[in-house]
Amino acid sequence: MRLNGSKRRSRCVDQDVSKPCKKRELAFRISSKLSALAKVGYEAAKSKTDELMRGYFAIGAEGLSKRMNLGTLMRSAHAFGANFFFTVDADQKLRKAPPSDTSKSPGHLPVFTWDSVDTMDLPRGCQLVGIELTDESIELPSFGHPLQAAYVLGPERGSLSPQMLERCDHVVKIPTKFCINVAMAGAIVMYDRHRALGRYADRSITAGGPKIERPKHVSGGPVMRTGRKVPGT
Repeated sequence: MRLNGSKRRSRCVDQDVSKPCKKRELAFRISSKLSALAKVGYEAAKSKTDELMRGYFAIGAEGLSKRMNLGTLMRSAHAFGANFFFTVDADQKLRKAPPSDTSKSPGHLPVFTWDSVDTMDLPRGCQLVGIELTDESIELPSFGHPLQAAYVLGPERGSLSPQMLERCDHVVKIPTKFCINVAMAGAIVMYDRHRALGRYADRSITAGGPKIERPKHVSGGPVMRTGRKVPGT
């Protein structure tokens, strides 16, 4: 028994004991690299978050019939950071995922399909903004975007229905000579919202970039209007 035990011990001694150390060292290096990458990703996400606009918004369309337009509009909504997407009285064949939505938007933002204007169920406090060319419409460059807004566009070969226009809190028009593609119009509206409510440096008066960079946001302590002191502050 002792002989067998000594043999087992000798075999253990003869093994290369440096292999476990090398494995641990390799695992440590991989862990360190992953931690560094995670830190870089966090800092990038944090700096990107500083540029996000306040409030929330959604975008959708009434009476859509073209899958290409639906997919392009959904992809643009995803790219501009919409909080949800919706359709109203859309063609039944649009139930399938549009091939033009290469970013797979339904996996990243909620999509609501309403059969009619009456069944629309927007969040409380969310203002509906119609995009339509009418004499009473507000020109987009002069429009003050609500913090909580849902933008709705009309169909490809028509306009927003009278019921939808009646439900809208605001109606806005893009200053163009004639109607443009619905997906393109949606992208222009979302860009204008970002330009108006996003935290960007002021546009330069002369050609080129801004002369003064936007100061970084600094979070302060809690403000107590009653004068009560918070323990630990």
